[in-house]
Order: sequence, then C-alpha cells, then structure tokens
Amino acid sequence: MSTVKEAVEVDVPLHTAYNQWTQFEDFPNFMEGVEEVRQLDDRHNHWTMKIGGVRREFDTEIVDQLPDERITWRTTSGDTSQKGTVRFERLDDMHTKVELVMDVEPSGAVEKAADLIGTIDRRVKGDMKRFKQFIEEQGGESGSWRGRIRPGDAGSSL
Repeated sequence: MSTVKEAVEVDVPLHTAYNQWTQFEDFPNFMEGVEEVRQLDDRHNHWTMKIGGVRREFDTEIVDQLPDERITWRTTSGDTSQKGTVRFERLDDMHTKVELVMDVEPSGAVEKAADLIGTIDRRVKGDMKRFKQFIEEQGGESGSWRGRIRPGDAGSSL
C-alpha cells in the first residue's frame, strides 16, 4: 500500500473550502481520471475512474466527518482499495490549509506500474493544485453538507 500526502493553501475561508469538498459530484472538475462520482446518501459514494486507460468503479463510505475539520473515508467495494483523510486548517479569515493523506493499494499491473513510477503521487498532487484553482476561481462553494458522521455510527463497520 502506498501513502500519498499533499497540502495546499487556498485563498478562501475555512468554511468555503470545507463546504466545496463535501460536493463529491463536483470532483471530476478538478480530479484527473475521475469520470463521475455519484453521491448515494450522506455517507456513500459510487466512483467511476480511468487509470492508465483502465476503467475502475468502486464505492466509498465516509467513516468520520467533522465540519470544518476533517472527512475520512474508505472503499467498501469495487476495483480499488483506498482510505484517506482530508483535513482543513484555518490560517486566517481568508486562507485555509487543505491536507490530503491517502493510502492506496494499486490493483492490476497498470496501477502497480503507475505506483512504482510515482504516477499516483503526481496525480494526487495535481488534483490538489486543481482544487485550489477550482475553489479560488469559483469564489465560493457550489453547495455544502455540514452533517456529523462519527466512527461507529450506523452504516460504518469500523
């Protein structure tokens, strides 16, 4: 399993950065290879991605979500295995640090080769830079979900 870490400083208030990140269906606008994210309910999403020309579909579950602080998820089914946390830190009224830490288990020869040569790491770093550009150019969030999900809540098997 590979761990990928990346942080960016965005020129928007904390709540704006956090609110935008909760809009999972907007992820294809700034995440390379993400073709579609369908939000199934407050804690579950279905992803369709293309990695190295190979289409992958998988489901994720949010296992911990604290507004303006963090969102933690894990895959529950499909062609990929990953877990991660995105954290939000207020720097001042108009600047926020967004830090993503992901553990990814590449599946298949294409993904394993991509991981070995650093493609996954570069993709995540690029995604974070594109998120910065996306939220700053937009000037505000496209929506928000500010609910609280705790580890062990119904629906989570952690």
